[in-house]
Amino acid sequence: MSDKPDMKKAMSVYKLILKALDDRKWHYNSDESEMTVRFTVHGEDIPMDFLCFVDAEREVVRLLSFLPFAFPEDKRVLGAVATCQATYQLIDGSFDYEISSGRIAFRMTTSYRESLLSAEVFNYLIHCACSTVDYFNDKLLMLAKGTISIEQFLSDID
Repeated sequence: MSDKPDMKKAMSVYKLILKALDDRKWHYNSDESEMTVRFTVHGEDIPMDFLCFVDAEREVVRLLSFLPFAFPEDKRVLGAVATCQATYQLIDGSFDYEISSGRIAFRMTTSYRESLLSAEVFNYLIHCACSTVDYFNDKLLMLAKGTISIEQFLSDID
């Protein structure tokens, strides 16, 4: 592998991401110089904000959704248990939990190293991320607010 990122390939991947969003007729904010795209999806309950970016150096695409709430200090251990169990249920992607702040992010990545990708790969990433975040965000919020117990959360996600 070369020490210098292949910016032409990275830009091609970035344009495929935009194509996937354009094909869905979704609105987004993009920054070509940073190869980032931000968009919001309205699911069944809580609006979901996403950040997608091309990491040219590592030859990966990252799709992140930062949940719009945090676990209060007295419920941070519950947040750790819940995000760990939620991630265990997943086939693709993971929840990242910052115990010092109680913040949760959902993350999916795909590598384009030595690969030919199509817009369908990004359609899958977007669909999978949206459905996963939509499924878990309200349950995690209810746990953070104390309206459900950890036992209820765990039985809801099985």
